[in-house]
Amino acid sequence: MRNLTIIIIMLLSTLGPALVIGFVGFAAVKAVGRNPSASYKILTAMITAFIFAEAIAILAILAVFNLFK
Repeated sequence: MRNLTIIIIMLLSTLGPALVIGFVGFAAVKAVGRNPSASYKILTAMITAFIFAEAIAILAILAVFNLFK
């Protein structure tokens, strides 16, 4: 039962950031398609969003590992 709990918590804690990365990537591709001259600003915002989403995922995984040590 404990392993199932860990699996469900890890799934939920990594699903959110994965969805954010997907939505941000999709929106960035659409934005570059509409306005190619602003691609540098869009790329910078996209990478910043990716970094924050990955940081949230890493913090969630560390919290799970510390809770179920």
